Amino acid sequence: MKKLLIISPYFPPVNAADMQRIRTSLPYFASYGWEPTVVTVDPKYADLQTDILLDEDMQANIRIHQVKALPKKWTSKVGLGSIALRALWFYKRKVNQLLKSERFDLIYFSTTQFPVLILGPYWKKKFGVPYIIDMQDPWHSNYYEDKPQSEKPAKYWFSYRLNKFLEPIAMKQADGIISVSKAYIETLCKRYPGLKTVPQAVITFGAYANDFERVQKNWNKFELPFEKKDGCTHLVYVGRGGSDMKDALILLFDGFRKGLNDQYELFSKLRFHFIGTSYAPAGKGIQTIMPIAIKMGISAYVEEQTDRIPYYQGIFTLLNADGLIVIGSNDVQYTASKVYPYILAEKPLLTLFHSESSAAKIIKECEAGEVFTLNDKGLVIEEISHELYLILSGKKKSTTNWSAFEQYSTKNLTEKQCELFNSVLDAGNLPNN
Repeated sequence: MKKLLIISPYFPPVNAADMQRIRTSLPYFASYGWEPTVVTVDPKYADLQTDILLDEDMQANIRIHQVKALPKKWTSKVGLGSIALRALWFYKRKVNQLLKSERFDLIYFSTTQFPVLILGPYWKKKFGVPYIIDMQDPWHSNYYEDKPQSEKPAKYWFSYRLNKFLEPIAMKQADGIISVSKAYIETLCKRYPGLKTVPQAVITFGAYANDFERVQKNWNKFELPFEKKDGCTHLVYVGRGGSDMKDALILLFDGFRKGLNDQYELFSKLRFHFIGTSYAPAGKGIQTIMPIAIKMGISAYVEEQTDRIPYYQGIFTLLNADGLIVIGSNDVQYTASKVYPYILAEKPLLTLFHSESSAAKIIKECEAGEVFTLNDKGLVIEEISHELYLILSGKKKSTTNWSAFEQYSTKNLTEKQCELFNSVLDAGNLPNN
């Protein structure tokens, strides 16, 4: 059995999107010849919401080591809130101890807390252990460079320069790349030509049906984050917002406004719920969807809750909706890799993505819902309005092709990860100690 050391600063019970690949892959690594050990940050140092059911899902035989981090109440005074930066020194010390005491075949960084990745080259040189990186989001990105100041993330000036400095440190010596998007890999290979020769694979997050079984078993423990009013049809989106989703929202709301103009009595019963749209701490998120709804004159039909909700409550919310929507980014590199819960919920599904999005390809391939691309307008608005009409009138049902969907199960995609792990070991590009 080969030994895999996983670096994931966020981990259950912390409710963070970037740990989901590891959480759902852990039950299957051993089946493909890999024994996993996880090094994470003690949850008390995280400022994200927790979900105790996520912790209960962990297998008892998985080794998990927790490291400390500098308290955010100290570091935030100098503008450093990132858990990766706060835990960097503690990660270095703990993993040094592990690599001195036992032999690991591979280090696997699976996180969007990118600064911790710079430890990869250090451990590779010191202990001769190769490392691979899971790119779930872009690290250094030029996307916001030409955007107005109001649309740029908080502390953008600092983070942009820090990312530009740190990314090459980690990437130039990586022994393999996994990514949720082909575009991410292509961008990295242009920046760092040496990556063209290392094993790489596009692997989305997997569909984990076990989560839906857990929700059903704990059904009475959950509450809906919105009020279901009698006589209304509720469409739900659980996920982040942001200025890069403006194009998708305008198309969606234009389709809705057309319906209001054409069939007011029916369309006036529709309610949109956007939940967990900000990564900011509870009560501190800034709405990015409601301002668009207000500007377009439909705020009475739209609700935005910036606070994130526990993971399993999110699934419970999807299962209680009358229909589901997924809004995508206008960034060509972005892909909504976490679309599978929307498919597994078996509800009418309406999605808006960039034409290059892998999520759009998956939904079309599995016949799981309607896909509209941001590049199109005109007739698309009419088509969106028609889809909303079908949902409102009860004529739209889920028709997913489950045979086609099976290839995206977590078990199958964990096997693909392990195949890449094996390719890295077969390549054997290690430094001489």
